[in-house]
Parts: sequence; structure tokens; C-alpha cells
Amino acid sequence: MDAAPEDYGALADLHSRHFSRGWSASELEGLAAQSTVTILSARLVGKPKIAPAAFNIIRQTDSEAEILSIAVDTTYRRNGLGLRLMREAIRRLQADRVEALVLEVDATNVAAVSMYEKLGFETVGNRPGYYAADSKDPNANRATALVMRLDLT
Repeated sequence: MDAAPEDYGALADLHSRHFSRGWSASELEGLAAQSTVTILSARLVGKPKIAPAAFNIIRQTDSEAEILSIAVDTTYRRNGLGLRLMREAIRRLQADRVEALVLEVDATNVAAVSMYEKLGFETVGNRPGYYAADSKDPNANRATALVMRLDLT
């Protein structure tokens, strides 16, 4: 389902727990205001009042789309939420006749890379040093991002 404005605070909290540079609720609101951006969220069935358990933020043009960010709360991982959010994004993009979907993923995130490969994504490049290390040490190694692409046509 599409995220509602009242979800942005919880989504910002979820984002900040999964990424070294989290996005604020106002940044998410600004993204959602763009006609090219869709924010999908997932809640537990029968529990509409609890915070979303996952999100997927997609930006699209006429011919290509990009996953800007996706995360699943650690409590709900390994339940297929990320896969369902990705499938919903792909379904919507195909309906809009978008030709390709691209994303960057930390090369060390084996579960995410495996999920994307299961969906048919192929690695088309990499960006060494793209992701900040989790360490507070400014000299810590930065992680490589894999650039992955899925043809939708």
C-alpha cells in the first residue's frame, strides 16, 4: 500500500535504524510530494495501528525507475516483506510501461543481493567505497555498492 503522511515519522525512524544517514520525516514528505516518487509501506495484517514494518521508495521516469531505499524492520525480516514490496513495485512499473528498474545494494548484504537475483536483477556495475562503514572511524573501509538492473519489458 502507499504510505500515508502519518507514516512518515515511523518510516524515518525505520530508515535511520538501517542506514548510516537516515532520512527525516520532512525529507520523506518532500520525496512523496514529487509526482515521480512512490513510497510503499507494509504493515502486519490485522494490525493497522502499529508502525509500518517495511518500506520501498521508488522514483520513476517514463522509461526507467530506481529504488531509492528499501528496508524491513529487523523484527519482521525473513517473512518476505521486502520481496512483496519489490514485486508490488515491479507490478506497478510494468503497468506504467517502464522499461527498466535499477538499484544500488551493499555488496556485503547477501540476503538483499540474493532477493534481487531471485527477482531477475543482474549486476551491471559496482561503485567502490559507495556506502559509509558502520564504524565511527573516518578511516574505516567503505563498502562497495553493486549496481543492479532488471529489464521490465
